[in-house]
Parts: sequence; structure tokens; C-alpha cells
Amino acid sequence: MQHYTPHPSSLFEGYYSKFRLPTGAHLALIICSVPRATSLPPHMLSLTYVPRTQSPKNPVWQREFWVPDIQRVVLDSRTSAFELRVPGYGVMRCNAEGGTEWDIEAEGVRFRAKTTGTRVAWGKEVGGGTPEGWLVKLPLPLHWHVHSLEAACEFELDIPSLGESFPIEDRNGKGVVHQEKNWANSFPESHVWVQATTDGGSGVCMAGGRILGMTAFLLGYRSKDLNVDFAPPFALGVQLPLISRFLSPFMAVDVDYQNRTFKLAVQSLWRKIELKAKAPRGTFFGLGAPFSEGHRKNFCGESFEAKVEIVVFERSWWPWSAWVEVKREMFEGASLEFGGKYYGDRGEKRD
Repeated sequence: MQHYTPHPSSLFEGYYSKFRLPTGAHLALIICSVPRATSLPPHMLSLTYVPRTQSPKNPVWQREFWVPDIQRVVLDSRTSAFELRVPGYGVMRCNAEGGTEWDIEAEGVRFRAKTTGTRVAWGKEVGGGTPEGWLVKLPLPLHWHVHSLEAACEFELDIPSLGESFPIEDRNGKGVVHQEKNWANSFPESHVWVQATTDGGSGVCMAGGRILGMTAFLLGYRSKDLNVDFAPPFALGVQLPLISRFLSPFMAVDVDYQNRTFKLAVQSLWRKIELKAKAPRGTFFGLGAPFSEGHRKNFCGESFEAKVEIVVFERSWWPWSAWVEVKREMFEGASLEFGGKYYGDRGEKRD
């Protein structure tokens, strides 16, 4: 849990919580701070309610509050318990076991929630169960940690402006929450994020993009019979602009925002995974993102109506033997985000 605890020395730090509600709708809650921002808003509290199926009568509801301050307070350095305090708006608390509570009240919204079940951590590998593994120890310009792939929660949500279009089932009850954070210097110039789970216990979570002149990804797939993880050096490549070629011995990437699709294939000597994600046009909503100067508005486009297909291959210990498909799974209602130069509508009116 030490990676989830605040990093006071980082230039920015952002916490992302995505709640799946009883109707299949989602609530995305972001608490993000750039304490030494130079020209753009330094502190953001963002809430986005996305109905299961969007329509003119069922629109996305969103508020981004550019708040005066966000206080990151470590309550116990031994257990890593902490609070994110947003004066005048509320608090997020994380206890010694990693359980989390949210208590937010802002203009047009009231939200309370707490995790009630054991969180599903990324794993127990080197690096404390974080997607980066040993890379988390390096002074990279961006770090990404998944605190919980999913955890059961109880919630109360009130959005009066939605009126009768706001389902009774989504006003209080039981849901599931996915929790992440980013910290370090700023978001990369371009990135893609994918996340999905099923009631059967399967899940996929992936993030990456252009960083330090290279293209790199972190990916994890979980099912009852498989745990698959990929990170650099396998999930790493270099773009050569003079000849317009992407070079990587182990990875292929296709980012196509115009068609709202993303494809990634990564392999090691003995295992390969292929990921394909696509979301309908008109389902994306914009989000601000942190940079050294502060938060750039509408820098990311995110959809919760994506379809994600995962295919896993293995081969025998002979590195030249044929690949054999061992697992194929489709996720509905998944999350797909394009950011920066990968997001064609950044800074503009969204479709």
C-alpha cells in the first residue's frame, strides 16, 4: 500500500476512483493536485456520472471543481493510512488495511461511499504489487499504481439536477470500485488507458504511451486460471520519425482515435497477449490532466462503453515453436481513454 500513500515531493499526484453502480452506470471521482502550478488551475476535484446507455434523456453529468487547496495528510507512516482533504468539499480516507471512504459534498452533488470487501491488489510481485514492478524505484517522469482492481463498496449518491432521469437504484446501495493513482512530474504527451472487470472475477488493466522518447505500456490480465503481466523491456518500442517507423522486437501498437479503437500485442519468449479495444463515437467525455503548469482542461477523452477483447497465446519451451491460443475473453462496458496527442478532440468541443 506504500505506493498509494501520498508522495509529498512529487510535482503532481492524482487519485482516480471508478464506481460501478447497480444499473451498470459509473461514477468517476478524481482528486488531483499540482501544488506548484505556474499558470493553470492547481487543484481539481472531478465527478462524472455516466449512465449505462447515454441518450439525450440520459446524458453524462459532470462537474470539475477547481478548488483552492487539496491537503495530502499521512496519518500514520508505519501503516500508510492517509487522508486527502479538500477544504469546503470533503475528504477521502484510506486506512491501514487499504480500505477507503469518500465523503464529498459540492455544488449539485452529494456522494458518500466506503469499501466493504477485501481489495483485489495487482499482485505480490517485486515492487509491492504494483504494475511497474521494479520500475517504480526509478525516477521516471510518471508513475502509475493500481491500488485495487476491484472492491465491494456501499454508497449514497444524490444529483438533484438529473431529476427523474436519475435511477433510484443508483441513489444508494452496493457497488464495485476500481482505484488507481498517478504521481511524479506530469502526464505523458500521449497515452491510452484500458480497464475492465467481470462478475466472474476476470479483469484487465493497461496504461501507457509516449514517455522519454519511447512508447511503453504496462498491462495486466487476470482470470481464474491465468495471471499475465507485461512491462518494459518487452512492452517497449521506439518511434523513428525520419522514416515513420515504429520499432520493437516484442510489441505492436495501433492507436486510432478517429475510429475510437486501440490495439496492442506484446510477447515474451513463451507467452503473448493481444488486446483490442473499441468504443462508440459519442460516448466519450473529457477530463482535465495535470502538467507542471497546472491542469489542462479536456486533455483526456474517456468512455465507459468500450468492448475489449483479450487473447492469450503460449508456446512450448522451444522459442521458435508455434503459438497456441489458450484463452480468449470479451469484456463489455469497459473503460477506454485516449490522452494528449492520441486524443483528437483535446481542448475542443467533444463529439
